[in-house]
Amino acid sequence: MTRTVLIAGAHGQVGQHVTELLGAGEHEARAMVRDEDQTDEMESLGAEPVVADLTGDVDHAVEGCDSIVFAAGSGGDDVFGVDRDGAINLIDAAEDAGVDRFVMLSSMGADDPESGPDALEDYLTAKAEADEYLRQSGLDHTIVRPGELTNGSGTGTVEVGDDIGLDAGDIPREDVARTLVAALDHDELVGETFELLSGDEPIQEALATIAPN
Repeated sequence: MTRTVLIAGAHGQVGQHVTELLGAGEHEARAMVRDEDQTDEMESLGAEPVVADLTGDVDHAVEGCDSIVFAAGSGGDDVFGVDRDGAINLIDAAEDAGVDRFVMLSSMGADDPESGPDALEDYLTAKAEADEYLRQSGLDHTIVRPGELTNGSGTGTVEVGDDIGLDAGDIPREDVARTLVAALDHDELVGETFELLSGDEPIQEALATIAPN
C-alpha cells in the first residue's frame, strides 16, 4: 500500500532521516517545516515540502495525507508547547482530515516521568500526556519510545520491549527513523507502545515480535 505520509519535524535530526527514507521509498513523503528556507533541503531529500507550525494552523499540511510520522521536538525550549500541545494540535487535525495512521516518536521513561532525571521530567511529562491523548483519539496509532539518541551510524538491528529500562542503553537516530518508517506498514502494531534500543535483531523481525499474530 502506497501512503502519503506527513513528517512532522522533518528538519529535525530524526526527521531528516525519516524524510530521506520515505523520499527514497514507495511512499509519498510530505515534509512539514516551519521555515520557508528549509523547503529546498526537503525537496533534495525527495519530499514535497509544506510550511506549517505545530503551534498554529496545520490543517493545510494534513490535507491529502493518510499517514503521519510525528518526529518533532522542541529541543527543550518549549516542551509543553511543542512536544505536548503541538502533538495534540496535529492529532486533532489528523482526526478531522480522516488520517488513517499515526506513528508517534515518544521517549523511554514517559510512562513514569518522575523516575527519570530531574532535567527531563517536564519533557517526559509532555511526552506522556501527548501519548495518552493519541491513545484516546480515534487514530490507528503506534507509539515508539527510544532510549538515549546518538548520531552514530545505524546498524539496522534493535532491541524492543515494554520495560527495558531508562538507563539500559542508547540507539542511533538513523535506526529510530528506520523503525518509525517500518512501523507504518505493520498493521499489527496499531494500538501498541514499545521501547527501543540498539540490539541484535533486524528491525523488521523485531517489530514482528511485538504483537505476533
